[in-house]
Amino acid sequence: MNTEELVEVVLPGKVDPQGLQIRHGAVPTAGPGQVVIRMEATGVSFAEQQMRRGRYYDQPPFPFVPGYDLVGTVLATGEGVAPDLAGTRVAALVKVGGWASHVLVDAADVVPVPEGIGAAEAETLVVNGITAWQMLHRKARVRPGQTVVVYGANGGVGSVLVQLARAAGAHVIGTASPRHHEALREQGVVPVDYRARDLAARIRELAPHGVHAVFDHVGGRGLVDSWRLLAPGGTLVSYGSATTLDAEGSKQWPVLKLLGRVWLWNALPNRRRAYFFNVWAGRALARNRFRSRLRADLTQVFAALQRGEVTARIAARLPLAEAADALRLAESGTVAGKIVLNP
Repeated sequence: MNTEELVEVVLPGKVDPQGLQIRHGAVPTAGPGQVVIRMEATGVSFAEQQMRRGRYYDQPPFPFVPGYDLVGTVLATGEGVAPDLAGTRVAALVKVGGWASHVLVDAADVVPVPEGIGAAEAETLVVNGITAWQMLHRKARVRPGQTVVVYGANGGVGSVLVQLARAAGAHVIGTASPRHHEALREQGVVPVDYRARDLAARIRELAPHGVHAVFDHVGGRGLVDSWRLLAPGGTLVSYGSATTLDAEGSKQWPVLKLLGRVWLWNALPNRRRAYFFNVWAGRALARNRFRSRLRADLTQVFAALQRGEVTARIAARLPLAEAADALRLAESGTVAGKIVLNP
């Protein structure tokens, strides 16, 4: 008889972190093509920070269980799923629902975690690793010897992106607060204070002929500076709009404005390219292709971890019941890497 209980964190509305609620219930049952994952590690990403403010572009209506990704062991399989998948450690990208002790997922959406990689270590590389890998290799197509700029080089995505770029043989300029500069130098990154009065001018001093790629999660007016930093043939990859986190009004408008700017730049007669990266792009129209690409790319990231090209940057580990404290810590901007929640 299964005596396990479902424990999940609920985001009831636009609340401060202490407004998160803990809910108990029955463990879900796997339906056809599904698995139940017993969560071992989930994480706090920028998406949850946006969601609690109601600022994430396509978040579901309140209340809901946040949690963008998770790693855990398959507890049960549904009809049509290979029974031997039970007991396997897997990773899953879910967008919402990960902050729970047990999560129901389509079996086709799980990616096996190689032996020897711990749950918390793997968790730091699910959404962050897929995002970094696809931006670097599928969008910017960075090659050895090229120079790239990574904004927020100490953050969740940024710290993985820096390491993957260095492993690809690229020169990296990374923005971060001064307290993170020495750690970046140890990785072979040239650090720049993100609060510098004229950040773009400082970067141009380091790369007077332009850079081959800029990875920008900040958005806003600074995106124009990012575009202007590009050398001929360069690529701008925008993957967020952190400057609008506390803005009022429509949460769709900043993204639509950004998309319009990207479209305009690409329509101009120049050799530069711009993308707004969304890890979920293409899922609705080509789900099987999306799944195979996600599986292939996350497998590559895990392999990079095993080779030592990427390290798991765990900023802190807290119990799921302390998700409010974890969210506050993430929003403080004082940590490097990813905050991991354990059951």
